[in-house]
Amino acid sequence: MTSIASFFRKTPVTRLQDYFTACAFTSLPPVDWTKPEAEVVEPLIKAVDAMNEDERQRVILDAGRVAALANEPGQTALQNVVVDRATFDTLEGANNRSLWVFLNENDRFRLAEEVRYNDERRRGRSWNGFEVEKGRSVRKDPISVAAFTTAIRERFETPNVHVDIFDRHRVILDDQECELVQVAIYREGRPEDMLGFDANSKLARRIVRPVFEAALTYEAATGVIEVVANTREDRVDLTRFMARDLLGIEFAEKHIPLREYDLGVLLKPFDFPTDAADGIKGVTVKELRFMDLGDPKERVTLESMSGAERTIWEMANHRIGLDLGGGSGSLHAPGLLGEAPEWLITRARFTIKFRPGPDGGRGKSLTLTVTMPHGCNLKDMTPQERLIGEKYLRRWGILKDDSDVGDLVE
Repeated sequence: MTSIASFFRKTPVTRLQDYFTACAFTSLPPVDWTKPEAEVVEPLIKAVDAMNEDERQRVILDAGRVAALANEPGQTALQNVVVDRATFDTLEGANNRSLWVFLNENDRFRLAEEVRYNDERRRGRSWNGFEVEKGRSVRKDPISVAAFTTAIRERFETPNVHVDIFDRHRVILDDQECELVQVAIYREGRPEDMLGFDANSKLARRIVRPVFEAALTYEAATGVIEVVANTREDRVDLTRFMARDLLGIEFAEKHIPLREYDLGVLLKPFDFPTDAADGIKGVTVKELRFMDLGDPKERVTLESMSGAERTIWEMANHRIGLDLGGGSGSLHAPGLLGEAPEWLITRARFTIKFRPGPDGGRGKSLTLTVTMPHGCNLKDMTPQERLIGEKYLRRWGILKDDSDVGDLVE
């Protein structure tokens, strides 16, 4: 019950009362909701533990779904789709907001789960982006949706397919928002034979049919379809179906080019300019990896630990004699035996440190790792961290594209 206890303690009692009242659990022992919050939570935890197994598991599963949208990506997903945004924005606490949507806009809560599924996998290995015609309207009429659904049934040889089509937005650079239409797809997979326990607690085999999820988004302003699905073939086919049946256009399979990074700016000491409004205290390069262009099978990595007296560039000069004066795209190490090797930086890791917030304490830090030509850990960060990271990677000349598309990270 640890997770339930943690969830209850982070959620206002009034919202918990709304939940248990709305769901009308028959096996819930009486709870005195009029008592002070501290005197309600602990008895409530025990009361849930005393419920019958089916209802107790229902509470656990619901709490898990609500808690999953109580982090920053989940809250962003809820903001993308919630209808009563005015009420949502006035609620205090992530659990409170998430449970409020679960109770009051349950259909939008499920759409938020679909938004999170898509955005968490965006730019990952199950993602592709394609350029199509700009300015199209996504068809939502029954005939078009039926054609799209039929194509998926035939492609995956399954009778059971569910499709959601809804409008949403995504925050991009400088707090701007782009308008999207998302298509969420659920399809039933082939039957699988799995072990499980029957009603008599006997181990038995059971046939289950897993459900697979996929997602597509279309941005009319840029003419970009982004798709998340298991395989590249699935992604191409789903995009083709969307273009034909929901946009009314032919699909030419024009891939968005990979996002490119250039670490040439780090070939000499760099000041990392920032905006005061972002509260950045400083930026420190912690690691550089060098490749000898004459022998690309070997690498040299320099790492600057906390408390180091030298900068990473001073360390490069001291340890391997690199000449940092030119900054011409490669480094030379004169004085080494034989012909001087020509070095290229292939990976860098640097830390952005922020000033403490109004509540004091230690300031947060953000660690970026960039690997030439297409690698960056931005995809593993929260939306706010990605916005800051993308902003400054562009500002410093490391991220070479100038838009919010075409940024697949591998």
